[in-house]
This record gives sequence, structure tokens and C-alpha cells, in this order.
Amino acid sequence: MNAILNSPLSVWTIAVVTTLGVIIRPFKLPEAVWAVLGALVLCCSGMLPWQDAVHAIGKGTDVYLFLTGMMMASELARKEGLFDYLAALTARKAAGSAKRLFFLMYCVGTVVTVFMSNDATAVVLTPAVLAVAQAVKAEKPLPHLYICAFIANAASFVLPISNPANLVIFRDQMPTLTVWLARFALPSALSIVATYVVLRLTQRRSLTQKIEAEVDVPALSGAGQTTGWGIVAMAVVMLCASAFDVPLGLPTFGAGLALFIVICIQKRQFLSGHLAEISWAVLPLVAGLFVLVEGLQRTGVIDNLARVLQATSQHSATHAGWWSGAAVALTSNLINNLPAGLIAGSALATAHAPTQVASAVLIGVDLGPNLSVTGSLATILWLNALRRGGIEVSALSFLKLGIVIATPALIAALATVAIMGGA
Repeated sequence: MNAILNSPLSVWTIAVVTTLGVIIRPFKLPEAVWAVLGALVLCCSGMLPWQDAVHAIGKGTDVYLFLTGMMMASELARKEGLFDYLAALTARKAAGSAKRLFFLMYCVGTVVTVFMSNDATAVVLTPAVLAVAQAVKAEKPLPHLYICAFIANAASFVLPISNPANLVIFRDQMPTLTVWLARFALPSALSIVATYVVLRLTQRRSLTQKIEAEVDVPALSGAGQTTGWGIVAMAVVMLCASAFDVPLGLPTFGAGLALFIVICIQKRQFLSGHLAEISWAVLPLVAGLFVLVEGLQRTGVIDNLARVLQATSQHSATHAGWWSGAAVALTSNLINNLPAGLIAGSALATAHAPTQVASAVLIGVDLGPNLSVTGSLATILWLNALRRGGIEVSALSFLKLGIVIATPALIAALATVAIMGGA
């Protein structure tokens, strides 16, 4: 009996069931519940010793700190009306043109993703865009809402801070800012442009609709203005940390906490309501995934992947980059990019993979999830935001659109990495 419980098949079964629970959310239970349950089953059954589980949770400390800091800043921006203000201002600049509004919203989504992470674009910007679509009386709001889903992944490797998955892939080997930009500036620019062009072409008929030119722009409060400048300061702090090769977690958490305290002082009250509405369940979700990956590591999958990476890289780093980037992109849509990133990151570290291969894997983890609604946490959060607004997007319709949009962007980004080599 013990042999069956401790078999690799049992561990993989738990991992698959847990991942399906996170994606499908049976009984409408939060994603974190399934991740934690999966981790507990591994430990309680003896498949993973408790001390190893605790060690695995500890590996994610930098990610937890990063997420906490970004969630505090995002919630402040939402509650103080900063995103509603930016979205309404963008709608007014569109001057009654759905095409111009599409372009301007894409620019806003890109900036938010780059400097505040893809989850902020999905969670905070999506409701703001939906509100603007209603304000301009757009009969077909989906083209503008699709922006929030696709740019959240397409622009998520411009900077190390643009996606929590970036911290998962590189962990203690995060490149400095200058090195990061040298490796990812051009691939990410092509990803953003290719995603825009194809998304714009697929939505061209809907963008001929008429929208209202006059949009009321809500006044931005003093706290909202402070939040805006505070987020700019946060971005500077995080970029400086990255430039000096300092782990991003603690600086991001410190900057987010400082901004929260400043706003509390400015409003002369402790904003407990702001803290209560933060999606804290993201933290146990990520912790549970770290434990699951630790369990999978004991099955030998990471060592086997590392050996394959080593052998393929020795033969041709370019070929290894192509197949590993494409494989991780597809895998991210099957099991979600966080666990895929955790596994890939461990395999990269074990294999001491070349820079070209590591870059391709990161692109696969970040950009690949644009294929389906299950690819990334950001897309799942986007889908939930739409449902709260009364809009349904089926998994099949998103998949059809995602294949068309993600494929050229992924090919362009991976081709650029292949051409650049180990830059």
C-alpha cells in the first residue's frame, strides 16, 4: 500500500486533479482551496515529508512579498479611483472613435502591465474598461475587454516586475535590469506589436461601431493623485532594485506598504477596508503550487527534463530554445503557467541551461498563456472580472481567438531570441 501511495503515478494524479481544481473551480470554491488541498494530501499521505513542504513554501518568499506589495498598490489604485480616472480620460481622448479608443486602451494596458504586473491589468483595469465601455454606450464591449486579457501576457516580460512568473523562473538567478533589457526588450516589443496588429485585425468589424464622444471624467481625489505618484515611485524603486541585482520581493513589499501608510495618513484613518478587499487567496494558491512542484520533483521529472535540456542544448542551443519555448507555452495552457514555470525554472537551474534556452522558456511561460483561458492566473482573473460584469466568454471562443493572436507573437519573440543567441 505504501509503495502505491509513494509511486510517481500517485503524485502526478494528485498534481493533475489539483490543477484541474484550480482551473475549473468545482463547487465554485476559490482556486487557493484546491491548491492547498492538493498540498495537504501530499503531506498527509506521506508522499511528501512535512519538512520538505515547509522548505518548498519558503522558496516562494520573494514571490509572496512581491505579490503583497503589488496587490496593496493595485487595491489603492482601484479604491481611490485612479484606474477609473485613467480609463475615462482615455475614452474622452478617443473622441467618439472606437478604433482610437482601442489603440489608447491598448497603450494604457501595456503601461499597467509593464509597471504594475499582468495581474493588476486583469483584476483592476478590466472593470474600469468595462465601466468605460458602458459609459460610451459601446454595443460590443468585448474588443476593448480582450485588450486586458491579451496585453496582460504579451507585455509581461518587458521588465522583471511585469509578471510574478518571472520571479519563479529565475528565482535566485534573476538577471540585472540592464541584462534583462538586453535579452528581452526586442522580443517583448515584437510581442506587443504583433499582438496588437492581429487583435486589431480580428476585431475590425466590431470597431466600426459608434460610441459616445462625451464622457464624464471623474475628479481624481488627493489620495488618488498621491497613489498615482506613489506607484511611479514604486516602479522606480523596483527598477533600481533590479538594476543592482537585489531580489524584488522585499523592495516591492516595502514600497507598497509605505504607499499604504502614506494614504492612511493623508486620509487620517486606517484603511482596513482596502486591505480586506485584497485577493489574499493568491498567496496560499502560490504556496500550494510550490509544494506540488516539490512533490513532482521527487518523481524525477525535473531531473529528466534537465537531462533532456542539457543534451539538446549541447547539440544546438537554438533548437533547444525553439522546442523548449514552444513546449512550455503549450504546457502552460494545460496546467497553468505558474506550476509550469516552477517546473521549468527548477529544470533550468538543474541543467545550467544556456541563456538562449532560459530566455525562450521565460517567453513560453509568459506569452504562451494567451492561447487559452486556463493559461495564466491573470487570464482566469480576467474571466472572473467579466462574469461579475455580466459578460460570458466561452473557453472555446477564447481558444479560437487565442490561437490566431498568440501564435505569431510567440513565433516572433522566439525567433528574435534565436537570432540574438546568448545575448
